[in-house]
Amino acid sequence: MLYTVSEMAKRLGVAPSTLRYYDKEGLLPFIERSDGGIRMFKDTDFEWLSIIECLKKTGMPIKEIKVFIDWCIEGDTTISKRKELIEKQRQVVLFQIQQLKETLSMLDYKKWYYETAEKAGTCKVHETMQEDEVPDSLRKARERAKGLFT
Repeated sequence: MLYTVSEMAKRLGVAPSTLRYYDKEGLLPFIERSDGGIRMFKDTDFEWLSIIECLKKTGMPIKEIKVFIDWCIEGDTTISKRKELIEKQRQVVLFQIQQLKETLSMLDYKKWYYETAEKAGTCKVHETMQEDEVPDSLRKARERAKGLFT
């Protein structure tokens, strides 16, 4: 089956302008065009577009994604390079996940902080609070908030 830019964009959950931009930047050398020059996407193009979107979401610059696409087109001689690039981006994502977990932990702590303050009618309740009154799961975030790194 063939898809227009709009149809494929909808399948991917991106704006049609995104696919046009990718094409302009050379990321879609595999896309066929009709006699009238209209981009026509095949079902098999979805996997290509999915990995481009995935790499973009990791924060990889378009120029590096282009290198990856070029390696894919070069064939099997670049398998090791592609695997290395994917592993590098995997490490980037794992680092981002860790940062997001720490951010979520801080938000959980502050949510608890304000819930506790709201019940007491003042934020000053935390000035006299003992360490064991802070839930175990929030103590590390509390220490980070206070600049106490252990």
